[in-house]
Amino acid sequence: MTSPGIIQHGDVPKPSPGPGEVLLQIHRIGVCGSDVHVNHGKHPFTPYPVIQGHEFCATIAACGEGVEGFAKGAKATALPQIVCNECPRCKEGNYHICDHLKVRGFQAPGVAQDFFITEADKIVMLPDAFSFEQGAFVEPTAVAIRATSRAGDLKDATVAVLGAGPIGNLMAQMCRARGALVFITDTSDYRLDVAKQCGISHVSNVRNESLKEASDRIFGHRGIDVVFDCAGVQESISAAVDAVNKGGTIVVVAVYGEKPRVDLAVVGDRELRIVGTLMYQYDDYMQAVDRLSKGDVNIKPMETKHFPFAQFDAAYAFIDTEGPRSMKVFIDL
Repeated sequence: MTSPGIIQHGDVPKPSPGPGEVLLQIHRIGVCGSDVHVNHGKHPFTPYPVIQGHEFCATIAACGEGVEGFAKGAKATALPQIVCNECPRCKEGNYHICDHLKVRGFQAPGVAQDFFITEADKIVMLPDAFSFEQGAFVEPTAVAIRATSRAGDLKDATVAVLGAGPIGNLMAQMCRARGALVFITDTSDYRLDVAKQCGISHVSNVRNESLKEASDRIFGHRGIDVVFDCAGVQESISAAVDAVNKGGTIVVVAVYGEKPRVDLAVVGDRELRIVGTLMYQYDDYMQAVDRLSKGDVNIKPMETKHFPFAQFDAAYAFIDTEGPRSMKVFIDL
């Protein structure tokens, strides 16, 4: 992507893995909401040009010197972070928020290429029975696993998830898996119906009722203990601050395309906790593989449409046109 909305394809030599590296053959790429922000020129941390792609499934094509234990043709994915291993965050174990973090597909070349090289320690092996689509869903599932952990113990907590796109859907499924009582909101009846198909029985269209009204209907006097904002718009963060219980928690999951205004007087008066969540660590990926393997996470209703690699721009056009009536769009290589 040379500039917002402009994609160029080209032929380059097939790369060879060096010591400690693995060559992956890419088969499936999931298009993420953050990718859409980049396409619109609204991602706050992405310069151009950039090779996109960070949700993906691949097979092992070759291994560099010193790399063992990876069978050629085996299914795999990989963490997209590039970290320094030297800053205080890395040394304390929080490498996912490295002071010099770069993420493939945003600040470094991503996987939108037939063959892609990454470090062996970033590789996550997948079950043979996984579909390529399941493999591409490992990354967003890891996002949900990490984000739900940021809210603490969710057992028996009342939770509202704002935004029923793929990340919001996965968030709601993970909240349910961790014992929460959960409902999900959106402006799209289509996406809310997909949430129901994925096992989220309580939904609310914010065009028809406020967050507080939905909470009263679903939770009664208990109110909302935790809000996960996966919508990333002014209306969602304002609703979260207004509706969450005193002493409650708001976890900001979405990437905001526009800077919102937050009523910090209310935040202080009600002792609210606003918590950020960025990415994930290796263990979150392993948990994601486990959850997907066990069927704790249902992705099938979210699989919307496939586009061939040469039609990457058509995939974005489809998302722009059908956004509220689509979920996960895939690029096939």
